Amino acid sequence: MATCGALVASLTTGCWAEPSAMPAVRDFLIAWQVGNYPAAAKKTVGADRKQVESALGQVRAQLDAASLRLALGVPTEGDTKVKAIRKTGDDATASFSVKVDLGENGQPWTYKGSMRLRREGGKWKVVWDPSIINPALKPGQRLAVKTTVPPRALIKDGAGRSLLREVSVYAVGVYPGHLADTQRTLDGLAKQVKLGIGQRLDTERLLGRVRSAPPQEFLPLMTLEAGEHQALLTRLNQVPGLKFMKLPRVPIQPKAAPELVGGLGPATADRLQQVGAPYQPGDTIGVNGIQLLQQRRLAGTPTVKVVAQDPAGRVSQELAGWEGQQPQEVDTTLDASFQVRADKALAGLTVPASLVAVRPSTGEVIAVANHGTGGKNLAFEAEYPPGMTFGIVSAEALISKAGLNQASPTTCPGTITVGGRTFTSKARAEGNFATHFGFACQTTFAQLSGKLDVPTLMTEAAGLGLGKDWGLSVPAFTGSIPKPANDAEKAAIMVGEGGVRVSPLAMAMVAGAARYGTWRAPYVLKGLTDPSLTPPAQNLPRETISSLRALTTQSMRSLLAKDARVSNDVTGIAAVPTYKDKDRERVVSWFVGSRGDLAFAVAIEGKVYASRVARTFLSRTPPVATTTKQNPR
Repeated sequence: MATCGALVASLTTGCWAEPSAMPAVRDFLIAWQVGNYPAAAKKTVGADRKQVESALGQVRAQLDAASLRLALGVPTEGDTKVKAIRKTGDDATASFSVKVDLGENGQPWTYKGSMRLRREGGKWKVVWDPSIINPALKPGQRLAVKTTVPPRALIKDGAGRSLLREVSVYAVGVYPGHLADTQRTLDGLAKQVKLGIGQRLDTERLLGRVRSAPPQEFLPLMTLEAGEHQALLTRLNQVPGLKFMKLPRVPIQPKAAPELVGGLGPATADRLQQVGAPYQPGDTIGVNGIQLLQQRRLAGTPTVKVVAQDPAGRVSQELAGWEGQQPQEVDTTLDASFQVRADKALAGLTVPASLVAVRPSTGEVIAVANHGTGGKNLAFEAEYPPGMTFGIVSAEALISKAGLNQASPTTCPGTITVGGRTFTSKARAEGNFATHFGFACQTTFAQLSGKLDVPTLMTEAAGLGLGKDWGLSVPAFTGSIPKPANDAEKAAIMVGEGGVRVSPLAMAMVAGAARYGTWRAPYVLKGLTDPSLTPPAQNLPRETISSLRALTTQSMRSLLAKDARVSNDVTGIAAVPTYKDKDRERVVSWFVGSRGDLAFAVAIEGKVYASRVARTFLSRTPPVATTTKQNPR
């Protein structure tokens, strides 16, 4: 007797001194692996060939296997291989190994198999038995994959309270063994889901999931909210074979900051490309916001078991199992009291608006509010021209690098031309820098642009976080400032024009630096920010801080900003720049301000006084004392 431990794929090359049973074993395993089940059945005795074909052909479907690999001989401890074939007269036993790639169902499943052979009429045949498929499989049994999904973890605010509201949900699924036409049911499901949420389900993968599930058990294919998805649920009720199971109320709907927190929905083909394995079509996954970005942490991974079942669907034996990862909560820096006030400040507006608030001392984002933005988190991701709110950045550069201060004498003419470009403002009497900053005088800044070279301006803007990677862990626009090619373009940048774009979050951080004296990278997820990706804090010179506070205090007396002056310690600046977007003239109303250890920015797409929204926010917000608290990133 000889041992041949080669992979089945290489068995066609033969094995020197192979026993006479080798060809039968080799041909059977190769035919089974490549899916030629009739050829494999021809190598067997002891059962009807159609029965053997069916049994072998169902293995992949029952496991929803991506691949099946077979090898003659199996490894043992202390030896490379055991003898592949042992022969005694007209009887023989062959050992082989099986490796099943379960695809999205989990880790590869490997086990040892064996088969009996008998020589009849001088030819060796495999004696059929279900145990050839798996040693534990008995006649009349089938393989099945059971997947258990753990309850999704919560997203919490800075005080440890859940940001999710409990809602009624329905599990939509099937009893696989009761379906009259599986393909028709899944096609109907996919059609209605595409109509209901505009994305398609992968019916081929769904079919594999249904075929591999225990036939007599309810298999949930998706979970839908009773309110939000009521129309879809009604349509799905018309699809033959679908069943509905009302579940206990579950916390999945955002209580606040929905554009940041995100929502859940079925795992469509497009969404699966984002989250990948081990999630499958129909699974309930995060579809946007933190729910999507932290999908694996919040959902964990399912526990997968391969079982052998009798015809009645009773689990007779667990053959293999892989424990999933337990879900973990996500803690945010949001402060419920500030979040409520931010939401109320925007309520009632008829145009898109956003508001973001931060603690400059730590970088914590404490409120994120969006209104009428179509589900977009414009508080983080908008790309607006800042107009004269960018004056904080320009003033910081002039004070730090050009020697100006709040008392420096300046002028504010009605018009001025720099490098061939004309800038206009309402003419003001001669005065000092603080006065003309307070009037948001473009011509003042256009004149002063000559005191800064391009590298200095760009460096100072970057020092206030603009255009830098913050390592925030959630999508955010940090700003963009095109490098000016001439004096005209440099002057335009100084007044927040010339292609300068910022987000409300970027400007809130600028306001915080002007107030607190240090720019810190913002963060909103605790313990999930990579410190190596977070830019270091940038400290402003002491004299710069003093002058910036004087400038932003003076600005609060202007017409655009004065409504936000609910107390003497509020500082800030307002602007209403006009810009073109997709060939349309648009306006964005800004207020960027601070009070104590609170910095914030309001941006409204329309001619609405942003300072009045800021007043509503501040009047409902208690003063925030400066703190040196450092929360974990």
